[in-house]
Amino acid sequence: MNLPEQQNWRDFEAAHVWHPYASMLHPIPAYPVQRADGVCLELENGERLIDGMASWWCAIHGYNVPELNAAIEKQLRDMAHVMFGGLTHQPAAELARKLLEITPQNMNHLFFADSGSVAVEVAIKMALQYWQAQQRPEKNRLLTIRGGYHGDTFGAMSVCDPIGGMHHLFSGLLAEQFFSDAPTARSDEEWHDDQIASFASLIDAHQHEIAAVILEPIVQGAGGMRFYAPEFLRQVRALCDEYDVLLICDEIATGFGRTGKLFACEHADIQPDIMCIGKALTGGYMTLAATLCSARVCSGIHQNGSGVLMHGPTFMANPLACAVALASIDLLLASPWQQRVHAIEQQLQHELEPCRVLNSVADVRVKGAIGVIEMKQPIDVARMQQQLVAQGVWLRPFGRLLYAMPPYIISPAQLSRITTAMTGCARLD
Repeated sequence: MNLPEQQNWRDFEAAHVWHPYASMLHPIPAYPVQRADGVCLELENGERLIDGMASWWCAIHGYNVPELNAAIEKQLRDMAHVMFGGLTHQPAAELARKLLEITPQNMNHLFFADSGSVAVEVAIKMALQYWQAQQRPEKNRLLTIRGGYHGDTFGAMSVCDPIGGMHHLFSGLLAEQFFSDAPTARSDEEWHDDQIASFASLIDAHQHEIAAVILEPIVQGAGGMRFYAPEFLRQVRALCDEYDVLLICDEIATGFGRTGKLFACEHADIQPDIMCIGKALTGGYMTLAATLCSARVCSGIHQNGSGVLMHGPTFMANPLACAVALASIDLLLASPWQQRVHAIEQQLQHELEPCRVLNSVADVRVKGAIGVIEMKQPIDVARMQQQLVAQGVWLRPFGRLLYAMPPYIISPAQLSRITTAMTGCARLD
């Protein structure tokens, strides 16, 4: 390929590098970042933006964190990577110990993965292998609720919303799963039993085919930033028990304090059979995820005498990622994270609520450190992002949603800059 020898890196990148959910023919402008510190991104031109996205929800401590930097540097002096096949290392073991201590009590085993999507793939494999080992291979489909998002790989795509999701181009190629209506009640005070009717009907009719239920507890993330009542999750757990179906909780977006609980399933006081975590696991430093399961699932997979879990990522349990993840969890647990998330929630509620009366706004909703303005019409992302950047704020709207999920260390003044920018854009749109 013939390339200009002195082509500016930005021109080269724009001409040859795809961005997430983007077109090479009609690209959305990408802003060049040269440094990140605290809750701010510094652009190449010196402009500083307050990051209201925590880099897609993972940089919960902000950027350039001394404790996390030190963990990376210390581990780097020993080894950056070693294969996990036939070898092991202390950072993986210590991280596993910590994760099993802080996740639901029945979590007993885990598998390290590269990303959230891969963690979901592993969870699906666990569920399918479990039932194969029980001599029940007919239990090979999944049940979920509409409006969900679980990742971009093929197994994960099959349980994302089939109509309003981002993967309709692949609909004829994906495994066919069962989708129930999502609950609309956002709190137990709003709950009424017809909220579970669609789900209950499907699990009753197809119990002999369903290997597992998979859902995002309490908060549906990239599928629409919707919140739902803990009672729905309690009843799902009860129905899974009644019909002998495994429950997978996808905590990739909700884990590590984002909703006000360390893990969102705690709002309903339930325990899943399988649990996926990622995103904030390393504090945004490196890609790492994990799939955890109960002793029942692990022993069940081994029931046929084999028990070999058929997955093995090249960078599984990368030592650098494990070391920084352990440091991130320790930093989170040592911090007043509950008070911080609660304060963010209160401020988001107070400062976004005035948007509810705007003619352009369909809804305003807040849960933990998540604030959402849902517009009535699709957002012109490039135009709105330009408006936000002009106000010194970085957010990434999508669909009809303008939302913020900031680092927990954000100050009230910085958060007000974000909410002011959000309300200004909502008024202009």
